[in-house]
Amino acid sequence: MKRVFFIPVFLSLSLLTGCFGYPRLLSYPFDPGGRSLNSLASELNPQISGRYIVFITDRRGSQDVYMFDTVTRDLVDLPGLNSFDAIATHPSVSQDGRYVVFGASRQGRSAIFLYDRETRQSRNLTNNLQSEVRNPTISADGSRIAFESSNNGQWDVLVYDRYGQPLNIPQEPR
Repeated sequence: MKRVFFIPVFLSLSLLTGCFGYPRLLSYPFDPGGRSLNSLASELNPQISGRYIVFITDRRGSQDVYMFDTVTRDLVDLPGLNSFDAIATHPSVSQDGRYVVFGASRQGRSAIFLYDRETRQSRNLTNNLQSEVRNPTISADGSRIAFESSNNGQWDVLVYDRYGQPLNIPQEPR
């Protein structure tokens, strides 16, 4: 008896919005080799800014940050960003694609990291916090990073500059 296997091929049709502009419908072909935006692996937490889409994928067996350039339609090389001893989550990218911020967990401790594509280095922005942190996002110009912290037994939003210094955001009187 002859067996016939059907391998479904999908096109990604996603409605994404960025910080600026209108919703855009993106259509990128499925690539079983993992060299494009869509693959056989899990693709999680996509964020778009300008021409770049950052997302988490397990293409290499660990949760890593990937970047896709919608103009060149290629993955962007991010040397020095991903490590085998960390689980990355919730990436965000600056408008020009230079800065990528993401959450990571190492040995049960969470942190927020900023990766600079120009210097090819990651820096832990929350090294001095003794609390859980999650869900970072970066401003379009890459100068400010907002994230959640459980420092006071509840989830609060903190804002840091890209050098890891907390910013005092004044609140209007109630």
